[in-house]
Amino acid sequence: MKARNYRRTEGMPYTREEYIHGAPEPKISKYTMGTYREDYTHELELVALEELQVRDVALESARVAIGKTLSAKLGENYFLELKAHPHIVLRENKMIFGAHADRLQEGMRRAFGKPIGRAARLEPGKPVFRVLVYENGVNAAKEALELASKKLPKSYRIVINELGKLKTASQLNA
Repeated sequence: MKARNYRRTEGMPYTREEYIHGAPEPKISKYTMGTYREDYTHELELVALEELQVRDVALESARVAIGKTLSAKLGENYFLELKAHPHIVLRENKMIFGAHADRLQEGMRRAFGKPIGRAARLEPGKPVFRVLVYENGVNAAKEALELASKKLPKSYRIVINELGKLKTASQLNA
């Protein structure tokens, strides 16, 4: 099956691992990269614009792309955090097709299926990735997040915040 079959957020999320036999591990190797420091001046977030599910392999691909871009341009002067965790187990009811098959199998209606992968459910306005940088690294981080958004389904926007400054109520509501 293709990943586009799992983008819609239909039904209840299937997350209880104690009831799932053979649930695959998430493909994400690290959830944070770079060096965390208290004195970073800017925070950039890649924010989802729609409600959707993202496969763990797409998140890992985007994380690797951001990490390589930021490492090449900024060295260790950044901190990357993956905020979306792939808790949902995806299932597929496999059908037989191919040689000597006159037609696709219909199978049982609403069949349960076997676990095939993991996904993270994203809500509109929630961050997927968060990058902390100094002022001179904002453009490099923005480029890296734009590259990552092309590896993920649907559309995203980049939100840039200055750290250490107090925000007024009108800025928070905007």
